Amino acid sequence: MLYYLFEYLEKQYQFPGATLFQFLTFRAAMAVLFSLILATTFGKRIILFLKRKQIGETVRDLGLEGQKQKSGTPTMGGLIIIMSTLIPVLLFAQLDNIYIVLLIVTTLWMGAIGFIDDYIKIFKKNKKGLKGRFKVLGQVVLGLMVGATLYFHSEVTMKEKNKTMITEQYTVEEVEGQEVKSIKTNVPFFKNNELDYTDLITWIGPGAEKYAWLLFIPIVIFIVTAVSNGANLTDGIDGLAAGTSAIIALTLGIFAWVSGNIIFSDYLDIFYIPRAGELLVFIAAFVGGLVGFLWYNAFPAQVFMGDTGSLTIGGVIAVIAIIVRKELLIPLLCGIFFAESLSVMMQVSYFKYTKNKTGEGKRIFLMSPLHHHYQKKGYHESKIVTRFWIIGILLAIITFVTLKVR
Repeated sequence: MLYYLFEYLEKQYQFPGATLFQFLTFRAAMAVLFSLILATTFGKRIILFLKRKQIGETVRDLGLEGQKQKSGTPTMGGLIIIMSTLIPVLLFAQLDNIYIVLLIVTTLWMGAIGFIDDYIKIFKKNKKGLKGRFKVLGQVVLGLMVGATLYFHSEVTMKEKNKTMITEQYTVEEVEGQEVKSIKTNVPFFKNNELDYTDLITWIGPGAEKYAWLLFIPIVIFIVTAVSNGANLTDGIDGLAAGTSAIIALTLGIFAWVSGNIIFSDYLDIFYIPRAGELLVFIAAFVGGLVGFLWYNAFPAQVFMGDTGSLTIGGVIAVIAIIVRKELLIPLLCGIFFAESLSVMMQVSYFKYTKNKTGEGKRIFLMSPLHHHYQKKGYHESKIVTRFWIIGILLAIITFVTLKVR
């Protein structure tokens, strides 16, 4: 909103300083500052409100150190993240940008699913919360909306690289590339770092490329569902999900800025995506909200994010990665989410396999998800969280390195 206000003031009255709002980096800086202020200032009030309403976490006794003391800690703290993300975005972002619209819808949609889940757990006293099939259905519908928008919307384009042309007068000219509809994505570690999803379906026969959406949209649905569930599983000890997600989001913010800049995208040989630079404003607000929430969520936590926060975080990260064509880097960049999800799948599968075969179920880990395994081994949760953050930073650095290692 402020973007359009100052744009008007500049055009009509040449208002001093109004041109600052035309600079993406200025608006991103304002978004992260405003988000931090909102999260730390109003976060306290939201926590007190949750306490008054007795919206506290019911913690199951899993035999973990310090677990019983967490019972009654306010949950639904994801509302702090959502509020401190959306308000700065509404103030500083270009709201007619299709990518910003998609992320606002994602935040509200996944926030609503998480809120319903938390509401059922707390007020209906049903520890299982929203039934799994309804939760997955909500994720699938979001993936369908995101995938269809990215495939069919006219403003979701890429720009071909500039080409050198020799004219009839034997002079060399740079011909600017054209915006094209494409579902290409970056593939790490390969010299020709492009994968066109259309190529995966053209073997069927002539004209098959028209139906590439039948492949692309299910891939988007899978990614949104997997990452949101991964973030949900990671939210198990104080500060783990918020800190890890902030590292991932910051990395994606750099990718978004580079992808939206024709000079840097050309230098790094990645796709130039017109209008994607605006994502930086949303991501800046999102990171500010996560860090501001971490102020109260760090050990010992004064508030938990609940599914309201964790499902929202995962959905937002997945959609950003898909927009900037870095979804194939998710297993690396979101390695913590991936490891947490994998540990649960391995534990459940092995337990069922051994129970069917021997009559007694066996476990690979002392407990899953993975962070609980280390708690069972006697590590303090602060040490586990800090080490997971360090691993997250290393994974982010390796993700950047993939841009040049081909």
